[in-house]
Amino acid sequence: MSDRMQAYIEQLGRQARAASRVLATASTERKNAALIAAAAALRLRANDLLEANRIDVDGVRKAGKPDAFIDRLMLDGARIEGVASAVEAIATLPDPVGRVLAEIDRPNGLRIERVAVPLGVIGMIYESRPNVGADAGALCLKSGNAVILRGGSESLNSTRIIVECMKEGLREADLPEDAIQMIDTANRDAVKHLLQCTQFVDLVIPRGGKGLVTLVRDQARVPTLLHLDGNCHTYVHAGADLDKAVAIIENAKLRRTGICGATESLVIDESVAADLLPRLIDRMTVCEFRGDPAAVTIDPRVKPADEADWDTEYLDACLSVKIVDGLEAGINHVAAHSSGHTDAIVTEDTDAATCFLAMIDSAVVMHNASTQFSDGGEFGMGAEIGIATGKMHARGPVGLEQLTSFKYLVHGEGQTRP
Repeated sequence: MSDRMQAYIEQLGRQARAASRVLATASTERKNAALIAAAAALRLRANDLLEANRIDVDGVRKAGKPDAFIDRLMLDGARIEGVASAVEAIATLPDPVGRVLAEIDRPNGLRIERVAVPLGVIGMIYESRPNVGADAGALCLKSGNAVILRGGSESLNSTRIIVECMKEGLREADLPEDAIQMIDTANRDAVKHLLQCTQFVDLVIPRGGKGLVTLVRDQARVPTLLHLDGNCHTYVHAGADLDKAVAIIENAKLRRTGICGATESLVIDESVAADLLPRLIDRMTVCEFRGDPAAVTIDPRVKPADEADWDTEYLDACLSVKIVDGLEAGINHVAAHSSGHTDAIVTEDTDAATCFLAMIDSAVVMHNASTQFSDGGEFGMGAEIGIATGKMHARGPVGLEQLTSFKYLVHGEGQTRP
């Protein structure tokens, strides 16, 4: 089985490599036409997609998966329209390929350009959200990259329909269908072979839980763009407007609990904790609060936290609460436990905000805003392929520009080097 799976992945890679060469020089107009046609196909086949998704959702329900997991997997008419609209929106964005990033004129007459080019072939490994396949396919297409999608086994039926719609868009624009492919098996060996397919795959991007990302980090021979868990913090400073803080925290935690930008850890200055914490508990009745002894003393509705809570990405209606003695202690707690995804401060004190923004070394750091804004669409980048928490090549939301590299074009008139 392993040899057959390796051959299967290599065949997908070979087809993707050939398609990537065509996409690299495809015009913006053809790529946009493919995206618009793909969006139309998603709308036309909405009923097929809903039926496929129903089968997927029934499967995870029978398996006893939690509600937050089911919410990430589930599609409805509004969500399908959102997927189609996101694909269309990418067609309106500037083409990142061919941008002249720098021009250098040398004393010897050489003229050098640094120009943006596609990465080539991208392997996208993700878990339950089927919309990720459409987002990744659209972003890779617009940025001139071929993509091999490996969605979670729980979303296999939904992913299959989405990929068929994306391929329809490619056919309509006379672009190679192999530019967007999926690994159409739940066999876990497929991931291992994709991670080691150095001959054909240029970059692997995992999007999912810590277990998936750790697996990719530990087994990959192909370069990776990693996003570890989203243990995001919101720190309420002594200088916060508490009405503003309540609204921000409720949104940051409960708007959608299953996304990586949801706040998982709340840090509160002790000078405002007694006023703020009971208000939050009264307002956020569906949320479980787990806190340190100071938080439990303020409000007995808070359950005692253990050390693991400070590092847990709940992806559910649960929030850890740490009471701290001032800005320095707040920064130290966030720095010690953040996963480097997104952290926020709520305060009207400009100096405190400036200090927090400078000292917290996360991909996204916010002032007086919900951490759920940590999203490529909200940043004006169109749909994102993921959020990178590392520091090399790309950081934060990964959109079109982050899916390109560059090469140097050197123009001469017969110069030889002495």
